[in-house]
Amino acid sequence: MSDFVSEFKKSSWIQKLFPIYSSELKKFLPIALLKFLVSFVYCILYSLKDALVVTAKHSGAEVVPVLKSSVVFPLSILSVLLYFKLTNHFKKSTLFYSIICFFLLFLLVYGFVLYPNLDRFTPNQSADLLVSRLGSKWANWIAVYRYWAHSLFFVSAELWGQIVIFILYWGFVNQICTMKEAKRTYTLFIAAGDLAMITAGPLINYYARKYFGQSYMFTLQAALTYVSIAGVLIIINYYWANRSALNEQSSGVGGVKGQILKEKNRLSLGKSIKHIFTSRHLLAIAVLVVGCGFAINIVEITWKAYLKKYCSSTAEFQIYIARTYTMVGISSLAVVLFLSGGMIRRRGWHFNAQLVPLSIGIVGALFFLLSIFRGYIGSYYLAILSFVGAFHSVFCKTMKYSFFDPTKEMAYIPLDAESKIKGKAAVDVIGSRFGKTSSSFYHIIIFYLAGTSSVISVSTYLLPVLVGMIAFWSYSVLYLNKSLLKKEKKAVETPSFAETEPTPTV
Repeated sequence: MSDFVSEFKKSSWIQKLFPIYSSELKKFLPIALLKFLVSFVYCILYSLKDALVVTAKHSGAEVVPVLKSSVVFPLSILSVLLYFKLTNHFKKSTLFYSIICFFLLFLLVYGFVLYPNLDRFTPNQSADLLVSRLGSKWANWIAVYRYWAHSLFFVSAELWGQIVIFILYWGFVNQICTMKEAKRTYTLFIAAGDLAMITAGPLINYYARKYFGQSYMFTLQAALTYVSIAGVLIIINYYWANRSALNEQSSGVGGVKGQILKEKNRLSLGKSIKHIFTSRHLLAIAVLVVGCGFAINIVEITWKAYLKKYCSSTAEFQIYIARTYTMVGISSLAVVLFLSGGMIRRRGWHFNAQLVPLSIGIVGALFFLLSIFRGYIGSYYLAILSFVGAFHSVFCKTMKYSFFDPTKEMAYIPLDAESKIKGKAAVDVIGSRFGKTSSSFYHIIIFYLAGTSSVISVSTYLLPVLVGMIAFWSYSVLYLNKSLLKKEKKAVETPSFAETEPTPTV
């Protein structure tokens, strides 16, 4: 073993790709596996929800802004308020198990009870009556009611990303990591999520092709079966990871004193909210989260409108989306392993955090310019804009997962325990949802003012607001960098991973 380690130490490029030490593996591996599993579920749900909602009869990409603004956003706020309340009465591990089980139960009911009997549960007659009385301009809102089962599935997929990944997973990781460790480990946790995308995309693609021409129910049920298996593994792996972290903290290893995972935060709901909104540091993180959600969502809605026109069926739409997310996983994994990790360690937090809004803004502006001048492209404009939209999704999500997510999570580390738990819950769930919701509200307002229900026809009005949001996001990165530098100077570095530099191992 010692000979192997000696040879390993000579491979500097391996150390750059995998800068983890032997004493850290017991904690690192279950955390990385947990990230793979929660991201695997999210990738499957995310690709399914768009195919179900966008391609349904009497529906389209224009329904997505309505769902995100009028359904997902208020439910996100309620879920955060409920989480605040529950953290004062239950251990975090209890909340973790309960939330995962709740999601799994609903997904199984949807896939094996609601969807097979969709015609029985869909209120087509009352929905048609509403359309005849209110007019076609309200058709997008009525579609949410008509396909209420799809709408609930859409909400569950959105909330999985917000609650399970951002609150439960990253909240757990931030409790046991310091800024010094995060620069080495967080990009590898992101890489585990990228591997999940690479795995989930071909899986969905396989079943969509296998049952092509048959009922979409078979594809849906096969995918949700894998989701259920992954959910059980999430519970088992979290138990292992949480127990390992508790054992190390109770034995004095790790040094995150006063932040043992069993602790309960006793601030009242009102004081918790006041604590969050009086912290400029948290508000700056919130602007980053809002800006990222807004900039990506405002383009994706238009892209999916073109994609629905380009694809003739739900299965074709699903295959296109699955391929796109597979490319996101491959691209993100390559960038995380060979670029972002080293860049964060060499160039620091500010450079990498600032890189995200600038690059996302440029690619988003390019897509809208092509959409505005689509008449000059010719008869192939649907194929071209579907491809460019897919490229935008791959590029922007690669930047988000490789640079935005690790730098954003690092920004929480110098904060106190209350801010790490409840502040993070508010910022990541409400902030992210507000970013997507604000872009959705903007779409709805533009639809009303322009007298149209087509998102493709209003691209001219979307470009300037995207540029304005990118500028505000970039300014907030500058402010947050100054705040982080001040907090790092005051902080006493006591890492939960090994402080010394032990022998690295694979």
